[in-house]
Amino acid sequence: MTPSQQRAMDVLWPRFGVEADGQPIDFVALFGRQAPVVVEIGFGNGEAMLHMSQLHPEWNFLGIEVHRPGVGALMLRLEELGISNVRLMSEDAVEILKNQIADTSVDKLLLFFPDPWHKKRHHKRRIVQDEFVQLVRRKLKLDGEFHMATDWQAYAEHMMLVMEQSEGFRNKVARNEYSEAPDYRPVTKFERRGRRLGHGVWDLIFLRQK
Repeated sequence: MTPSQQRAMDVLWPRFGVEADGQPIDFVALFGRQAPVVVEIGFGNGEAMLHMSQLHPEWNFLGIEVHRPGVGALMLRLEELGISNVRLMSEDAVEILKNQIADTSVDKLLLFFPDPWHKKRHHKRRIVQDEFVQLVRRKLKLDGEFHMATDWQAYAEHMMLVMEQSEGFRNKVARNEYSEAPDYRPVTKFERRGRRLGHGVWDLIFLRQK
């Protein structure tokens, strides 16, 4: 962690940070307003979060990222740009979803470019598995969106297979079809890297139905 990132953790955390205390988050109290809630898991350096929070100031954003330098870097940018509709947690996202995100409280849950664990023996480590998907389902409001993106075709196919078989979700476009990237998802450094390597990028958006 750089000195500036450490300063952010020391000084800016009280403004932007949310502690992992095991208590359900009251989003209205946290943001001081009633607004759609968007949760991004694994925001990295926060590039997408910055873009989204500026494009949609009417949304409330909660970012969850275990890598503390990325959290510190994003807080510095939030302060610099005067952004007030973002809060951050530096914890394991699955535990936060289980313990601190109330059921049916989230309008959109975003998972952009998760680790593809491309070796076959590591596939079981991929976050998009049925147990995780059903956890997401419980947290989303009715018709809430679960939006995934990846630059690994094999992982995109895995995500599609899992999601099409998961109870309580409907593909936003059509069965087994990928979505166009919405305006709120920017071209991130991961996507640019993937394109340089000749990878495509696949977006999947599924709606909670019941």
